[in-house]
Amino acid sequence: MWFPLPSPPGCQAADRRAFAELGRALASGDGSARQIARERCLARENPSLTAATHVLLDLAGQGWHVQVDGDLVAISPPTGMADPVEEKQRVRLQELIKRDEQLAAPSVRRFVATMEKPREFDGKFVSIFSLMRDGKELANALQAMDREASDPGDLRKMIDPYVQIASGERCMQTGFRLMDIWRYFRHTWSNQYTSTPGRTMMVLIRDRAAPFHPVIGIAALGSAVVQLAERDDWIGWQPTVFLEKLRAAPTLRMARWIAARLQTALDELYVDDLVKDGLYWPSLWENTATEAIQRLLKEAESRRRDHHRFVKPTDFKKVHDADDTEGWRRRAESDLFRSKRCLALADLLSAQQALAPYLYPKATRTGLSRALDDPKARRAIMSVLRRAKADAVGTEIADLTVCGAVAPYNTLLGGKLVSMLAVSPTIVKAYRQRYATYASEIASSMAGRPIRRRSNLVFVGTTSLYGSGASQYNRIRIPPEVLGGSSPIEFRQLGRSKSFGTSHLSAESVRALVRLAEQTARGARVNSIFGEGVNPKFRKVRHGFDILEWPSDTLLQHGRQRIIYGISLVDNLLPYLLGVDLEPSYNFRRRPGAGDVDAVSEWWMHRWCYPRSKSPAVLEAVAVHRSNRPASHGARVTLPTLPQVPGEHEQLELY
Repeated sequence: MWFPLPSPPGCQAADRRAFAELGRALASGDGSARQIARERCLARENPSLTAATHVLLDLAGQGWHVQVDGDLVAISPPTGMADPVEEKQRVRLQELIKRDEQLAAPSVRRFVATMEKPREFDGKFVSIFSLMRDGKELANALQAMDREASDPGDLRKMIDPYVQIASGERCMQTGFRLMDIWRYFRHTWSNQYTSTPGRTMMVLIRDRAAPFHPVIGIAALGSAVVQLAERDDWIGWQPTVFLEKLRAAPTLRMARWIAARLQTALDELYVDDLVKDGLYWPSLWENTATEAIQRLLKEAESRRRDHHRFVKPTDFKKVHDADDTEGWRRRAESDLFRSKRCLALADLLSAQQALAPYLYPKATRTGLSRALDDPKARRAIMSVLRRAKADAVGTEIADLTVCGAVAPYNTLLGGKLVSMLAVSPTIVKAYRQRYATYASEIASSMAGRPIRRRSNLVFVGTTSLYGSGASQYNRIRIPPEVLGGSSPIEFRQLGRSKSFGTSHLSAESVRALVRLAEQTARGARVNSIFGEGVNPKFRKVRHGFDILEWPSDTLLQHGRQRIIYGISLVDNLLPYLLGVDLEPSYNFRRRPGAGDVDAVSEWWMHRWCYPRSKSPAVLEAVAVHRSNRPASHGARVTLPTLPQVPGEHEQLELY
């Protein structure tokens, strides 16, 4: 299927001819003609043409077909490859483009050079290479153990894992900041690292069995994606499924829950200014008037327009003191959050109006059953469900955004160890301790005071890097007896992602599209302000495509489906997430800090590491990573080669 790409709007005849010439060069596969046409397009200094040029080059470079009829350029997406190895290689090459762009940045190259440069610490010279395990030494130890017919438990003498939360603290063995150690090894991944808004907790898995406690692998937990159909279906809070189950078995407990959630939502909404301006009054809650709801909606629309017209990102500086009620009140009274509060209050009043005949003044099972027969009341219950989900997704559900082992441990399936430890009781405890006093940014801005959500980690989601072939998450299962629980902790396949996003576009393309979106007066402004909406960069890129009048839904399909995994850590997942159950019922009983890391590590050694270490080919692959030859060690960051510029130096050459 071919999709036409109209000449960028506002282009002169010479611009259109230059873009068509680029299309013909890409269609012919002539590299020199491609370069000449690219330079000609960029020399026109037309923002629309610049964005179109970078995007077309990206798409052609990743297998999209190009054809030109007259001056009309059209593209066709690459056909899916049946061979998993070829598909994996195709996706890997796409990922490497953006990763190498990041590694080419001067700041990144300076960081890598600083970490690799020897320095004196505690009477010894150390560098990041001190944190890379010598593969030859490890292979010899494993081989000797195999000859002696030792028990898998003896592996603890050679690999002794422990968990370390990467923070601003320094490594006791090398003096490096733990965050810098984590960052260095993240740059060895085949894909670019991008930070995500919201919560982030970075984790190092280290080995105390070797000098300097080398790094086994790294992980990171971040705020979960808000909307993910496969995860939501599995959890059971997809609205249609939830209503069907509720209709089949309405209970007094759920009736009371719905009424309580409505009241809690109202209590967490700052309304002082709305009362002062006559948009809300306390008796309106029990005697809702449709006219009052309409006034709130009108005020919300007006304030949203004012926000887009007058806002400055500097007006939304982070409230550093979580207990600064005055700071949260000022944020609540801003145009953006006044608009959001008016919308939220209108929605709550509508829900209250629809449910009042059934659940007030007293919630009953019979009343809930009757409400489920009323379309308006059902929509109100769905609204309550959405609010409960929004409260839990960003606080008690996390995504495992980074997870893997570095050489030489990756050859021993160390990625499976890192995966299991990333959902261990030790991590659950660390997550709770870090965020117990954390004030929710959006909720506090809506309430005009600090709002602290529960911080019990009960569900972790993640995806494979590739959509085909083996994944390190396959077959991972911690049996109940390992952690003393009643149920196993396992990585379950929930489905596949929809392969939609910007990961296939180069930084140049994204910057050009974002610049185009920011320069135009068409459509709503996107200011990259937390609370304005999810993923502002993505929305700007989509807006850039809309300005070009190109098919954004097609061009944002990068064709990289990934396997979605879910890990439930509790037996009462849905009731707890909704707030029906007040406490989580974890699938483990072993107390954090009382051997859970050792127990999981021993299980990994028994199930994965020991059987694999008996293979001569595996030991040979482990042995190639020598700490006395760090240039060839697989845990070293490999920087892309850049054109030599006078005064600059390439990556330090090591023996």
